[in-house]
Amino acid sequence: MTVVADSSPLVILTKLGCFDLLNRLFRRIDISAEVHHEVVVAGAGLPGATEVANAKWVEVRNLQNQADLLAAQQNYALGVGELSTILLGKELHANAVLLDDYKARKLATAEGLQVRGSVGLLETLYLRGYLTDLRATFRQLLTDSYIDQRLLDRRLRALGLPLL
Repeated sequence: MTVVADSSPLVILTKLGCFDLLNRLFRRIDISAEVHHEVVVAGAGLPGATEVANAKWVEVRNLQNQADLLAAQQNYALGVGELSTILLGKELHANAVLLDDYKARKLATAEGLQVRGSVGLLETLYLRGYLTDLRATFRQLLTDSYIDQRLLDRRLRALGLPLL
């Protein structure tokens, strides 16, 4: 299974203490050189930097055509990390791309990519028994990210769990 990740899910799952659980879901995760730079170089000392740098199951890939990234930057109001994730996902014919940004998710879907976000990843970890208290994890997610409580409550309701 080929999975390409943007920085946001990597950082969020690190903050929640769930980064290593990604390896249980996916044997390998590919990230663009641009995402690696965002998380490891520019983000040195911040959550995710050490984890991504040390994870042998995270592979850094260069885009085959940097011109595509430059063109995408001119056409879309998205960050270089999101755009490079979408482009790398297309190049690798990825089974999934991990993105949280709403506009990036819409673009990836329009480009025919399967999108997973941090909330969906946490749900999957819970359903597979890697997380025992999804509600507590979502509560922590509210304090550590920009994710909306209404979304989290909808997901909890769908799973038959108490709301936040």
